[in-house]
Amino acid sequence: MTIARHRLIRRAQGRLVLGGGAALLLLYLGLLLFATYDRALLGQLWFLPGVGMLAAVIANTSGTGGGVVFVPVFNALREHGVLTLDPLRVTAASMAIQSFGMTVGGLRWTERLLDQPAASATEARVRPRDYAMVIGAVLALSLPAMWAMQRLTMVDGHLILLGYKIFSIFLGLALIITTWTVNNNRPERGRLEPVDIAVLLLIAVPGGALTALFSVGVGELVALYLFIRHYPVLLCTGTACVISSVSALVGSIWHIQAGTMPWEIVLLAAPGAVFGAFLARPIALWLGARRLKTLDGTWIVLSAVYLVVLNWVR
Repeated sequence: MTIARHRLIRRAQGRLVLGGGAALLLLYLGLLLFATYDRALLGQLWFLPGVGMLAAVIANTSGTGGGVVFVPVFNALREHGVLTLDPLRVTAASMAIQSFGMTVGGLRWTERLLDQPAASATEARVRPRDYAMVIGAVLALSLPAMWAMQRLTMVDGHLILLGYKIFSIFLGLALIITTWTVNNNRPERGRLEPVDIAVLLLIAVPGGALTALFSVGVGELVALYLFIRHYPVLLCTGTACVISSVSALVGSIWHIQAGTMPWEIVLLAAPGAVFGAFLARPIALWLGARRLKTLDGTWIVLSAVYLVVLNWVR
């Protein structure tokens, strides 16, 4: 790579993250000025920036959902009489927080796409065309599915969540098993195959519907599938973060219009989510593909089991 090209890439990287960060800062300032929220409640929820940071680190290292981090917190708030949120408002809060955290994470991973290290015997480079194709193909179907589901009323979210998490347990176990067996010493796939585009298109519709109900779904399914198929971490995690970011931004519009957004939670957790998302990419790269996939699979299984048990005892 020539020095001039390297400088051009560095300049593009800086503009990408700085521009996105500036837009999010303006959005946050706008919420502070114009959103309706209880200032007294903000003091009682002082710990939420830390929760947002933890959730964002998990979500943006793996491309999967970190929303389960908030579940025990929301339960504790309800039990102590501080704040009671119905499922619709929990989804709204999670979407708005992801709008900040996953956007920063998506920008950071896309920044990595512009300046990848050289391919090795086991680690492949990601073609920008494949990166864009995954994002565009999935969003083309998942966003309409999400819009449609948000406007449906006769849906048993409890039963769907139970089925989705049981399915996630099998996906998480499949990721762990394939990481240490068939994919253990095999080189990463360097080129997106047509069959994978077809499967991603099949995933997109139910993934979009799940995202409308629980704020996570499509990004998690995309990341898990690509991980199992042994694509590079950049393609798996980066595309999942961008897809989740766009889905959260678009999905939040409906909640704002419906008046279901708990702004107190969003205003406190969003800055922590931004910071956690900024840290996530170097953490993921430090872990390496094998350890990252193992931890992702373990997180998916344990978090899914937790939610299944929590809903079962209710």
